[in-house]
Amino acid sequence: MTDPTRPAGPRPLPGQGGPPVQRVALALVGVVAVVAVSLAAVLARPTLVDEARGPHAPAGAAAVGATGHTTAATVTIKGMAFSPSSIDVPAGDDLQVTVINHGDQRHDLVFANGTGTDTIAPGAQATVDVGVVGADLDGWCSLPGHRQMGMTLTVVAVGAAPSAPKAAMATGTATTVPTMTQLEQATQGAPPYPAALPPLDAATERDYTFTVTEGVQDVVTGLTRAVWTYNGTSPGPILHGRVGDTFHITLVNHGSMGHSIDFHAGELAPDGPMRTIEPGQQLKYTFTAGRAGIWMYHCSTMPMSQHIANGMFGAVVIEPAGLDAADQQYVLIQSEEYLGADAQPADPAKVAAGIPDLVTFNGRAFQYDAHPLTAHVGDRVRIWVLDIGPNASWSFHVVGTQFDTVWTEGAYTVRRLAAVDGPSSGTPGAQVLPLLAAQGGFVEFVPTEAGHYAMVNHQMSLAEKGAHGILAVTD
Repeated sequence: MTDPTRPAGPRPLPGQGGPPVQRVALALVGVVAVVAVSLAAVLARPTLVDEARGPHAPAGAAAVGATGHTTAATVTIKGMAFSPSSIDVPAGDDLQVTVINHGDQRHDLVFANGTGTDTIAPGAQATVDVGVVGADLDGWCSLPGHRQMGMTLTVVAVGAAPSAPKAAMATGTATTVPTMTQLEQATQGAPPYPAALPPLDAATERDYTFTVTEGVQDVVTGLTRAVWTYNGTSPGPILHGRVGDTFHITLVNHGSMGHSIDFHAGELAPDGPMRTIEPGQQLKYTFTAGRAGIWMYHCSTMPMSQHIANGMFGAVVIEPAGLDAADQQYVLIQSEEYLGADAQPADPAKVAAGIPDLVTFNGRAFQYDAHPLTAHVGDRVRIWVLDIGPNASWSFHVVGTQFDTVWTEGAYTVRRLAAVDGPSSGTPGAQVLPLLAAQGGFVEFVPTEAGHYAMVNHQMSLAEKGAHGILAVTD
């Protein structure tokens, strides 16, 4: 459906348009305005298409004689591409494009002159009147990250004068990155994500419902970001079980676009349980945990990097057999944020570049500085750690301690010997647990003095962007 009232600035998030009455009213106003402008143009220069057609005129387009003809084209979507990716149109023709979505998630097609379709569900189609084509024109899918994945299209005005050189693809509205002080202040008034590992019960069949929602989260005063979540939080729920437990997941999509889920803790063909589902749909996902570890789950809808960067991730802890008791158990999940414009999703160009604006533990930069985790002198502390990514690595270190036990990706690299362990035993230890994206494990240590122990990513530039917290140890 063509929307002549669409502004030239950023489009709203899918599903965030105005109510139907408002949209109809705006459309009527837009139609009247377009008719009035077109009539004035014809009266002034009846043989020409006025190059000042408001936001619908391509930059640098020369005046072209309107032919009075219409060129109709059909474009199909499959995967993350338009086919064909180029349309030839005689200069001066009016162009109408029908878009058929053969993909597995919603898409749209918008053009640089401000025309475009609404989002198109899988199996559906829509037609857009692009207007009279006087110069080459770019089109793309405007859903977050889709353009950067290659969903672009070019309209070639055959017979038109050469256009001015095209500018590079826009990388999103610039956002001022908050300072460390601003971020620390923002966390003081926000409740922290609960980092304690949920207790383990005797159940072997575990049932959960994961509801996908889309919302807006405060970053600091005056700056928000769009988030896509499981059960309203990022990370989503932390699940805890043993080898052999069966997990029954019901995924419900209450978002405005396609979403999915992928549990690394299970082994099964992705085709069914990990498929993308449309808004209002749900699916059942059942897996049995066959191996121990801290396993990532995340949205696997393309582009995955965008869905992960917008908050769709979490952890499943499956305990190794014979795991020793610990006095305190915590879970820390590192992830990155690539800030877009206020209230918008992650900037896909930043995600692709892999240089984050913020790095977080459990979804918020510096939150455990304002709300420290706690332990007592002499406690055995176990911290489960998982690097969600989507890009950065993690060198996990707790300042002032040495790890006497380190377990990562299925194996102990350091394990204490209880009979001889102690400060003077000479047994081996470790200072960091290094992780790449999607890797996880746990460390153990026993603090011997009261104090404030910083938990950091020892890639220090990332710690200074928010991958930092405090373990407060008391007598």
